[in-house]
Amino acid sequence: MELRSAKHPERSIEENIDLIATAGYDGVSADWGSRDYVRHLHGLLKAKGLTAEGQCYPDTVDELKPVLENATEFGVHHLNIQPNAKPRKLKDCVPLLEGWQRLAEQVDFPVYFETHRDRMTTDLYFTLDLLEAVPSLRLLGDISHFVVGREFAWPISAENHGYIHQILAHCWAFHGRVATREQVQIEITFPQHQTWLDQFLQWWEYGFRSWRKRSAPGDTLAFTCELGPKPYAITGRDGEDTTDRWSEALLLRERVAEVWMRSAVEPGEQ
Repeated sequence: MELRSAKHPERSIEENIDLIATAGYDGVSADWGSRDYVRHLHGLLKAKGLTAEGQCYPDTVDELKPVLENATEFGVHHLNIQPNAKPRKLKDCVPLLEGWQRLAEQVDFPVYFETHRDRMTTDLYFTLDLLEAVPSLRLLGDISHFVVGREFAWPISAENHGYIHQILAHCWAFHGRVATREQVQIEITFPQHQTWLDQFLQWWEYGFRSWRKRSAPGDTLAFTCELGPKPYAITGRDGEDTTDRWSEALLLRERVAEVWMRSAVEPGEQ
């Protein structure tokens, strides 16, 4: 929601929450580490009937504890861990993941692990190895990082489709942006990017169908329209966004909602 603009003033957090609620979103994604910030944000969300995805970036097992306390006190739809510890060897990652999982068993909300660059899950192949080592790992999928990190060529190979499908089969929530092999976040309204937008929608539909098969009655799936400000957003010579990211987020939500509804129907049915 940040503008990071030299031309337009930043909106206040209150203005952003009003904008989000008025547009019909169900919640927000925010850093859940600072108790004072979380308490203030929670009050704003509660007044609008919104929920939250809490984010955190622990380096150690114990660093997760205060975040879980914040999430327990103020509530979340789920907590998203970006594992900031980055051991080079698989055997050194497993104790961290299992330690975080043991802590997560003590709370009554889901805890997921995001696929993200510059984190333990930065690499597609290494993340697949993590899943083999810890099959109970529940991911939050931001597959844009794998597409740009592995520089997927077009057309995408059957092998790479298979790898992404393996990731999606372990995803319990999603972050939504569209990438190419060169950029992690492209303008989805540019016609030259339509092919990549269509591809991501197909992947998300696969993920939605997989989630429907694994989920329990009453579960809800969170999809965050995560079109970040610069340097995620591509900027022009003037340093400003090349598109209106808010408008693109609304369009992305509309397209993803269509895919979600389609995922409820078996292929070939009407």
